[in-house]
Amino acid sequence: MTGLAQRIGKLEGRGPLYRRLQDALRGAIESSLIGPQDALPPERDLAADFAVSRITVRKALDGLVAEGLLTRKQGAGTFVSGRVEKQFAKLTSFSEDMAARGRKPRSEWLVRASGTVTPEESLTLGLSPGAPVYRFNRIRFADDMPMAIEYSTVPGFGLASVNAVEDSLYSALQAQGNRPTRALQRLRAVLIEGEHAELLGVEPGAPGLYIERRGFLDDGRVIEATESWYRGDAYDFVAELNARG
Repeated sequence: MTGLAQRIGKLEGRGPLYRRLQDALRGAIESSLIGPQDALPPERDLAADFAVSRITVRKALDGLVAEGLLTRKQGAGTFVSGRVEKQFAKLTSFSEDMAARGRKPRSEWLVRASGTVTPEESLTLGLSPGAPVYRFNRIRFADDMPMAIEYSTVPGFGLASVNAVEDSLYSALQAQGNRPTRALQRLRAVLIEGEHAELLGVEPGAPGLYIERRGFLDDGRVIEATESWYRGDAYDFVAELNARG
């Protein structure tokens, strides 16, 4: 019997076995019996330890992966997901945040295109009608776990071309000398529904955070307008507050 099974003990309660195993593993994670980034035993070992089938184990783990509590790494196994904390004290990109926490960031592109500014974008970005813009819509991943959906619009003067952005928008802007030096953000709690829930791999109605951000250059021009939907089970936002006399 693995050490994890010894710590959890017998599967308690009623209902389907996969639910009982799921509840037991969830409880072990929430009570820190299993820590962030810890590896779970192989499925065959869990099946033997808890006297259930591997199909039952897989179904239980699938549910916890969908909740964001576990993540699967190709060829490495199943691991406890560490919640990501985003500090507001510093203006950093998603890629920089993930790299700083030892997570591997990547993006799945939904849209990467050039166009002309819409009336709403014209007001947000301070551009004249017909001005060129670039649009970047993508799913952001950390260690292959979908964390957020981003919809970014950048004025045409900010980048050399739409293909300048590979993974990090801020890195591409910095290469052109147009990285934002300050930003305004607005957050609100939302329920993730419809296509957003499907893209993030969560159940419709799951809690999330909606964030609007405008990034500014030193001269006051808006260089970025981004709308993001973050899954609430995997991302924490932290702000440092100071009282000044």
